[in-house]
Amino acid sequence: MLFGIPWDTSSNLNFAISILPILLRGLWVTLQATVLGFAIALVLGLVLAILRMAPYRIISWPVGLFTEFVKNTPLLVQLYFLYFVLPDFGIVFPAFLTGAIALGLQYSGYTAEVYRAGIQAIPRGQWSAATALNMPMLLTYRHVVIPQAIPRIVPAMGNYLVSMLKDTAILSAVTVMEMLNVANIIGDRTFRYFVPLTMVGGLFLVVTLLSSALVRFLEARLPKDGIPLK
Repeated sequence: MLFGIPWDTSSNLNFAISILPILLRGLWVTLQATVLGFAIALVLGLVLAILRMAPYRIISWPVGLFTEFVKNTPLLVQLYFLYFVLPDFGIVFPAFLTGAIALGLQYSGYTAEVYRAGIQAIPRGQWSAATALNMPMLLTYRHVVIPQAIPRIVPAMGNYLVSMLKDTAILSAVTVMEMLNVANIIGDRTFRYFVPLTMVGGLFLVVTLLSSALVRFLEARLPKDGIPLK
């Protein structure tokens, strides 16, 4: 029994049917961690991209170093650092929030590069026109640059969303009750791992395919000349 839901081990079929609601609860946690982590990655990545393109090396160089560091260190190391080391300095987060922050931090390095590539793909004439109109930098990014960059960055961002979804399985290392951890607990208590782990693989496959289809749909529907942020 898990989450107050019993399972039936009389046959593989009955076992699979009985543990499906339990695994779906784990899937819900997986989706929540993915959404929160991706939101963190989107916001932090945009900030890092803008700062890295700053004309002052005193700003761009440390930001570039930080970006390369989070991209090139393992997610599990970052997760363990946030979960086990930060409490030594009096900074304690719940396991779920720690996992979401670790995912967002790891992928912010990748989203920053996607943002930077999308922004740099904007024709120089657009920047010159904004400068000629004496538009502040914030308004230039909001009304000129980012709307045109969105269609260019959606495919890559979608790939990272799917990748992050699969990486949520690592959060089981810090006791987050995501789908893989739930399946392992079921296996530990019943000594039957084949059914729950196979079902987890199937659920991951279904969610991944749906996410990929959504990304392709957005890519096809987005206007190529940009989205006005009004």
